[in-house]
Amino acid sequence: MTDHDSLFRRHDANPILTAAHWPHTVNAVFNPGAVRLPDGTTLLLCRVEDRRGISCLWAARSPDGSADWQVDPAPALLPRPQEHPEEAWGVEDPRIVWLEELGRYAVSYTAFSQTGPAVSLALTADFRTYERVGVVMPPEDKDAALLPRRYGGRWLMLHRPHTGLGSDIWLAESPDLIHWGRHRLLLAARRGAWWDANKIGLGPPLIETDRGWLMLYHGVRMTAAGCLYRLGAALLDAADPGRVLLRSHEWVLGPRERYEREGDVGDVVFPCGYTLGPDPDVLNVYYGAADTCIGLAVTSVSGLLAWLDSHSSAPEPPCP
Repeated sequence: MTDHDSLFRRHDANPILTAAHWPHTVNAVFNPGAVRLPDGTTLLLCRVEDRRGISCLWAARSPDGSADWQVDPAPALLPRPQEHPEEAWGVEDPRIVWLEELGRYAVSYTAFSQTGPAVSLALTADFRTYERVGVVMPPEDKDAALLPRRYGGRWLMLHRPHTGLGSDIWLAESPDLIHWGRHRLLLAARRGAWWDANKIGLGPPLIETDRGWLMLYHGVRMTAAGCLYRLGAALLDAADPGRVLLRSHEWVLGPRERYEREGDVGDVVFPCGYTLGPDPDVLNVYYGAADTCIGLAVTSVSGLLAWLDSHSSAPEPPCP
């Protein structure tokens, strides 16, 4: 049986990307979306925060996904507050999904402004030019990613609206990636002393397996010393992603190393991206550490599913 502490192996080169890798002075580099390009290159679309506190999205590329990073000479997505006022305070935390039907990647990201965080969407074929779709989920909402193909003729998106009772993971549908409806609760935050009480959100995009969609999600526990951001797992039905099959009782990855515990926001591991290796059982999870730098943790899909089988149960159906 897979042991809890051996599920994820942190890369020896962690943190793999820091502010020092950038061509000019920035405050922090974290929360990257990730994709393995057709030529085998790993691209991270990183959240880069400048010393004003404003974030943009910036690409870094590596031949093996862990070293020899080449940072693009200019940002991929800068805030455009004159055209998109919802981006006045920055663009943050991208998730990347390949849409075979469109022949383009969908980048969902948080647009931040005076009105709060909103979910915006952009499309790209090459990570050089981008078509902004604009806001698809109004404030307060974030932590969103598409599924890579339609279900019943409709696109599906997981997202995390904030309500007066807390923050939970919801599912929405769209015929065209612009108009979204049929919002329904997918996974609710627990209450009380749980590691994922009151506030949860999607981590990377869903991971397709032969048993269903594997979901990694973050949970936030409030402590006397502040918030703890840790990672848990759930399994969704392949035929109906709105149906949760399993949900972990315990967290699987939490802040342990110094670069995860000390930074602008301490005690945070926050993944937004993953890649699969040439061996599709190898899962590379890219995460923001302490809102300051980027780490890489490696696990196996089969090992994670086996652990989930023995450390979870079928959750109660969410309230309508």
